[in-house]
Order: sequence, then structure tokens, then C-alpha cells
Amino acid sequence: MSIYVEIRIRGSMDELWRRTQDPGLHERWDLRFSEIDYLPRPDETAPQRFSYATRIGFGLRIRGEGESEGSRAGANGERVSALKFWSQDAKSLILEGSGYWRYVPTSDGIRFLTWYSYRTRFGLPGGLLDAAVFRPIMGWATAWSFDRLRLWIEKGIDPAVSGQRAVIQAVARLCIALVFLYHGLIPKLLYRDPTELAMLLAAGLPTPVVDRALILIGLGEMACAGVLLAAWRPRWPLLATAVLMLGALAGVAYSSPGTLRAAFNPVTLNLSIAALAVIGWVAGRDLPSAARCLRQRPGGEA
Repeated sequence: MSIYVEIRIRGSMDELWRRTQDPGLHERWDLRFSEIDYLPRPDETAPQRFSYATRIGFGLRIRGEGESEGSRAGANGERVSALKFWSQDAKSLILEGSGYWRYVPTSDGIRFLTWYSYRTRFGLPGGLLDAAVFRPIMGWATAWSFDRLRLWIEKGIDPAVSGQRAVIQAVARLCIALVFLYHGLIPKLLYRDPTELAMLLAAGLPTPVVDRALILIGLGEMACAGVLLAAWRPRWPLLATAVLMLGALAGVAYSSPGTLRAAFNPVTLNLSIAALAVIGWVAGRDLPSAARCLRQRPGGEA
């Protein structure tokens, strides 16, 4: 039940080391922590103690502590940083754990990887909650954060900017998918809205096939919602949505111009969805993705 994440980063070892070992820089890209602070230590030979905090919403935070158990460099320039961590916060599912970061130079950059595991509190319920929900989320958050770090080093995209872009793109995509789902299901499949039927008749469809056509259009809109959600990483569904909305508006304006004067008319709906799709398309460039990380340790590697 340990967590393993690996990514290739094209950058210098010193820069990657600095942005992962400096607590002020670390907390900027790592989704798992909102605060990381080094604690005073009596001398340079003592382990480096640190405190951390994670916001969980509603003004609440989970706090914990840890210590770096040392770092070493191999003959090939490889570096390793080991640590252990624990939390006495009663809200924390994590009781204690340990892990390491490895920095392995390659011909095309650095293999940056982590392995860590932990014990949970709250007995059997805590273990079940961890296995079903918490540990998968922690693995995803680690991988997503690693790719955000990669974008920061390789392309100079500030972690705050990439995080904001991810939120904007997600909100735009989810809102558009909801609109497609609602308009496909409610007025077309479940209730067969008279206005929808009238628009198809005005477009020249024969009366016997109008009802069937409305069903097909409703299914098509629900399929568009599915594509927007299933094809999360590609940006083309958003651009296709903007083109589709403008084309549909032009078609309605030609076949049923009277609807353009109605309340909640196709002008406001289609243009709003097209604008939202363009916003999501623009924001969706160079977003962090957990899918870019390797999530299983390569066979035979220690």
C-alpha cells in the first residue's frame, strides 16, 4: 500500500534540488502542503526538523512534523533525501510514515521519484477509509504536484498560475458538460419541450420524424457532455464546442429567427457556452497532469 511516483524533468540537478529542498519553494508546488517550515536545530549534524500544515477547508488545518534523515550523492551524481513524518493532530488520518526522494541523472534530464508509506489512526475504519479514498487521493496529488514542478522548471510556469489555469479549465469544462447534459435530457428526452419541436418543424423536418430527431439530438448533446468529461486532457473538445455553438446559432437564426427575441434565447445561451469553451481552451494549455507520471516502481529496482 505504499505510494510511488516518478517523472522525468529536463533541468539542472541543482535547480531541482533547490525547489524541492527549500521549504518556501516546496510549498508552492506541492498540493499536499500549504505550509512547510524548518525548525531550529542545535547543530549542523542533527537531523533537520520541520513542521507542515495542510488546509482541509472551513478554516481547518491538519498539522504535523517530520525530519530529514540525511541526503547523499552517488558516484553518478544521484542524490537521495530520506525523511520521516508524523502527526499528533487528532484530525489527521496519518499517524506516522517515512519515505525518500531520489534524483537520478539521465541523458535527457533527471528521474525525480518518490516512495513513501505511512500508518493510519482510527483502527479498522481508518484503514478502510485510507485504502478506499485517502491513499488514492494522496497518490494522485503527489503525481499532479510533480508535473506542476516539471512545468515550473521546464517552461517557467509559476505553480500558482498552473493551479489557477487548472481550476479555470475544470470549471469551464464541467459547466459546459452540465449544460449539454441538462438540455439533452430534460427538454428533449424527458419532456419533449414544444419549443424544441417547433424549431425542428421550422427547420423543414417532416412532422413524422420530428419526435425521433429530437431524441437523437438529445442523445447527441448527452454524448457531447460525455466527451468533455472523458477526454479531459485534450483541448480539442472545447474548441469543437465553440464552433458547434456558433454553427448552431447560425442555423437557428436562419430557420427560426423568432426565437432570437424570446427570453433565454439561443443568442445568450450559445454565445455564453462558446465563450466559456474558448476560456477553457485557452486556460487548458500546459496544465499539470498526474497521468504524465509513472505510478509503479520499475521491476527489479530497489
